Amino acid sequence: MSEATREELLISLLCDMLAEDRHVAVGAASPIPGAAALLAKSEKAARNAGRMQVTIIHSRRHNPFTEGSRELFDLAARGGIDSFFLGGVQIDGNANINLVGVGEYPALKKRFPGSFGSALMYYVVPKVILFREEHSPRTLVEKVDFISAPGISAPDVHRPGGPHALVTGRAVFDWVKDVGRFRLKTIHAGETVESIREMTGFEFDVDNGVTETPAPSAERLERIRVEIAPKILTFYPEFAGRIWGLAA
Repeated sequence: MSEATREELLISLLCDMLAEDRHVAVGAASPIPGAAALLAKSEKAARNAGRMQVTIIHSRRHNPFTEGSRELFDLAARGGIDSFFLGGVQIDGNANINLVGVGEYPALKKRFPGSFGSALMYYVVPKVILFREEHSPRTLVEKVDFISAPGISAPDVHRPGGPHALVTGRAVFDWVKDVGRFRLKTIHAGETVESIREMTGFEFDVDNGVTETPAPSAERLERIRVEIAPKILTFYPEFAGRIWGLAA
């Protein structure tokens, strides 16, 4: 069996973050988080560790809601979702995310689809995993140009949810809530702490035991390719074709 691709590495490490969850929700245009959630569900069932509900907005089969995102937001507000994924055009060192555009608002140089329900989900879901494959000073910035959803709230603001980690194509950062900073936890093969600092636009702490991100086991890799990949093909055909050579 060939070695894991970078995408399969990301699917595996995200899966580990979801292992104990009861309900994981994934937004649109998120094939890697979607695959990770389905993998976590499959492995949880295999070890008889209970059921996991996976809601993937982009999938008819894996989306139980019939009235758009309203039901998803309502469930999240009632504490019914354990983990959710958010990304951003920009992410800064305070875990703020920007989904609106780059440049000085409102005269943006480039406009993107917008914040949608990100602010609500960021506040109410206990474990929000920030995910962005591109890891560069362009995407991980000192300060976002527009705050779509804030990573930090004032002490008197009721906020059961918030950032848990930042996962990129180069590294994994923990979010240290007490100090309001990211802490480098693992680096992917081929990276160093120095290369991560060079490619990150914000300051961060470094875990004393920072290690290389573990590659998926042969058993997990087989499960990804044999079981999960065909499922992804049904709602992310371009991704499944590019990564696994599958055709719809």
